[in-house]
Amino acid sequence: MLRDQAEHHPDGTVVAEGGAGLTLSGLRTAAAGIARGLIALGVEPGDRVAMWGVNSAYWVAHAFGIWDAGAVIVPLSSRYKGIEAAQLIEKTGAKVLITGAGPTSAPLAGLLPPLPGLRIVGPGMGAAAGPGIGRKTGPGVGSGIDSGIGPGIGPGIGPGTGPGTGPDEGTPGAGLRSLGAEVSEREAEDRALAVRPDDLCEIMSTSGTTGAPKGVMLDHAQILRGYWDWSEIVTLGEHDRYPVIAPFSHGFGLNAGLIACVLRRATMVPVPVFTPDALMSLISSERASVLAGPPTLFHRLLDELDRGSWDVSSLRVAICGAAAVPSALITRMVERVGLERMINAYGLMEGTVVSMTRSGDPIDVIANTTGRPVPGIEVKIVDDDGKEVAPGERGEILQRGYGVMRGYWNEPAKTAEAVDADGWLRTGDVGVLDEAGNLAIVDRKKELYIVNGFNVSPAEVESLLLREGSLAQAAVIGVPDPAAGEAGLAYVVARPGVTPDPEALLAWARANMSGHKVPRRVIVVDALPANANGKIDKRALRDRLP
Repeated sequence: MLRDQAEHHPDGTVVAEGGAGLTLSGLRTAAAGIARGLIALGVEPGDRVAMWGVNSAYWVAHAFGIWDAGAVIVPLSSRYKGIEAAQLIEKTGAKVLITGAGPTSAPLAGLLPPLPGLRIVGPGMGAAAGPGIGRKTGPGVGSGIDSGIGPGIGPGIGPGTGPGTGPDEGTPGAGLRSLGAEVSEREAEDRALAVRPDDLCEIMSTSGTTGAPKGVMLDHAQILRGYWDWSEIVTLGEHDRYPVIAPFSHGFGLNAGLIACVLRRATMVPVPVFTPDALMSLISSERASVLAGPPTLFHRLLDELDRGSWDVSSLRVAICGAAAVPSALITRMVERVGLERMINAYGLMEGTVVSMTRSGDPIDVIANTTGRPVPGIEVKIVDDDGKEVAPGERGEILQRGYGVMRGYWNEPAKTAEAVDADGWLRTGDVGVLDEAGNLAIVDRKKELYIVNGFNVSPAEVESLLLREGSLAQAAVIGVPDPAAGEAGLAYVVARPGVTPDPEALLAWARANMSGHKVPRRVIVVDALPANANGKIDKRALRDRLP
């Protein structure tokens, strides 16, 4: 896909960042050079390569470099702390970690515990840069390679050089490209052209109910088909400018952002760290025409419009995801902003794109449903016995079709629990299909809750909290939150002889967990309620809500 786009539209700008642009030919050139560097490092077809950093042109170029090398990308959230990143690196057996800019000035790789055998590549890495990232680090820590991108040049685009056209120092992946000089262009091109549609493309981390994130396996064919269809319904095109707010480490940011823009030759504007205060300036300065996010994002946009005289006339399409969107919000967005369309959609990591509203749908359909299944996807609603229910009745949403994952990485038993012998994926979401086939999401069968658009597994947060050391038990539930939609509330029981400090626990959580996983509040209790099976009774905990 990248080669075809670069051949026919070489000068099309696909990434805009910091006043500079990355063209399709520049991306193709940068990716090929990065792939040669990865091959020189010993990366083989099918090997996993982790990518850790905020949204940037650097991230885009290295993602395509990983795919050019025939490898599988394992995105790590830039919000991750060391424990969280190490879990996914170890689970997938990643051979190389590429780090870009992080949300703070601290090198991301410096957060990691020792990981034997891991090769680390990133900008500005020297021998004194921190544990695990210098060439001369001790045994069992890992070795590192400077990307060649020095301070002041930025994550991938050097002012005045033009990525893919100027000297290595200003282009994405300069360090890997230097390393790859020993690998011939022909060898790297043969590697890229050997990638088949059913080869793995990405392993995405997903929250589960067991405490440890699972790795969702998706292949190239389902990603390309799913997000071509998504883009077609969204009407994403070469004249659009699309700020990608969702992290590239998230399925939506990577697939409905980075990949969709290259597929449709739209210009992506990577947003490294999103702040609501910068939203209006971003839309206005970048002349954004497509915007995707949760309903809270659009409420904020309208509030800012009411307070000032911002120019958002460039916006034409807005996309929400799997959430109830108040009818009044849609009406105000169309009338106040002048949108052509507002779209509601439903997807999940294990199933890619499931359903979307379409052009011409009335406001009540967009507000109350996620539309009809996309081409090639079947949806049905079943009761607790697995029997299909009538239209209008609630039940678990099952999905079947090309978008269903290949499985969970190295977890065949959990894969079999999620996908039955007939190919139906149990989504864990509760929904209703109306007579017209529109799907409404009404509840979640799993315990997951959603903070600012990110799924959070209570079991994972509980497992992390217990690492702090003062707790015997922890139980986390999702509760309504006006700012984030939902937030975590943790009930904890102390170890004998210990008196835990809720504020100290929260401080520890902030230092060791992604921000969206940190509970809003910690409540210390003498004991947790249990049901007849001896499991923690979270319904009883909800009844206790302060």
